[in-house]
Amino acid sequence: MNWQLLMTVACLGFLALSEQSLDFTYHHTQQVESILKDFNSKYPNITYLHSIGKSVQGRDLWVLVVGLHPTTHTVGIPEFKYVANMHGNEAVGRELMLHLIEYLLTNYQSDPIIAQMVTKTRIHIMPSMNPDGFENSAILDCTSVNGRYNANGYDLNRNFPDYFETNPDPIQPETQAVMNWLTQETFVLSANFHGGALVASYPYDNSANKSPDNDFFKYLAQTYANNHATMSTNNMCDSSAFPGGITNGNAWYPVRGGMQDYNYIYNQCFEITLEVSCCKYPNDSTLQKYWNDNKVSLIEYMKKVHMGVKGQVFDINGKPVQNAIVEVKGKQHICPYKTNKYGEYYLLLLPGTYTFNVSVQNATLLTDITVPETINFSAMICDFQYKVNIGSPSLVSTTCSPNDDSNSSSILKACLLTILLRTALTLFVNVL
Repeated sequence: MNWQLLMTVACLGFLALSEQSLDFTYHHTQQVESILKDFNSKYPNITYLHSIGKSVQGRDLWVLVVGLHPTTHTVGIPEFKYVANMHGNEAVGRELMLHLIEYLLTNYQSDPIIAQMVTKTRIHIMPSMNPDGFENSAILDCTSVNGRYNANGYDLNRNFPDYFETNPDPIQPETQAVMNWLTQETFVLSANFHGGALVASYPYDNSANKSPDNDFFKYLAQTYANNHATMSTNNMCDSSAFPGGITNGNAWYPVRGGMQDYNYIYNQCFEITLEVSCCKYPNDSTLQKYWNDNKVSLIEYMKKVHMGVKGQVFDINGKPVQNAIVEVKGKQHICPYKTNKYGEYYLLLLPGTYTFNVSVQNATLLTDITVPETINFSAMICDFQYKVNIGSPSLVSTTCSPNDDSNSSSILKACLLTILLRTALTLFVNVL
């Protein structure tokens, strides 16, 4: 066993000193705001709290960002998000998000896994997309639609533009806020939380055709289900059984205007839908069990934002190129995935060899790339550079480097230092 592994084991064994204190009860809108502001105040260097908009009744749609550089995007650092409570009466996910935030913040300095997650990812967490609906919901209401809709009576998970079918419903303030948010960040991976079933559902929601990334979506759903305490074991709600705890959304039932399809098709963000409780609004005495059931899944799912390949496209002068298309042959998307203003792209892929299409100025450049297993929270990095020859671009170079392991040792050493300091403090207190 090498020293890094020894330190990892030691750090993991020290987590008892970073206990969470947030109570396992339901928190109403003002309480959620207070909790998020408290987190932001206690951890100002790795958190950023902001509202992306307001609900129909004027409640803020709060998002807490956790990361080494929380206020702004950093090239090479993928953007990840969790969104809960878009159906206001499906309340468990709302509380899971608060406990997840606390777990990340309280373990950042003692758990090397969480340290790497926060250092190498910018994590956005929205506890409630539908605070008005939540305030109109009732505890122990397991099956009704009371509180499901926003204050205008619209189902927010039927309210997004739909590629496959015209959606005539007017865009609601909560929906528009999320749509605006998606244009402001380069989100790579996401999940949204619901209740009333126990299953991980993946796109498409409104087409019987398989998505170009069906293999990866199944992998994502299996990741969550397999790490959940019961989801993959056919622990069914009522009579609905889902083999392995996963389902294609459309195979379950078609959804027009769903958020996961909108993320995936229009915004280059892979998203799945997580149903995490048979009862939509169960007794708060069950919340600790729900946290324990989902905690590992929440972390393991986040790790997948670091799979596949990421990089930038540059011109011959080394300037990043925006709106270059970078996709994989055989996996072309309905709306082509394009580089952002930093020339960046992120492609989530399983290990394997792929032919990349790099398209600039209507010309496509092809190159084969073998994607390895992902280690240490970093996707393979491949940068592309091109030049224009008599009006026609040509690929100058493709530079690929393996997964980045540059700061793993420093994180483990920091963890060791934390353990030594805390151990010394404990001994000092005991002596006194």
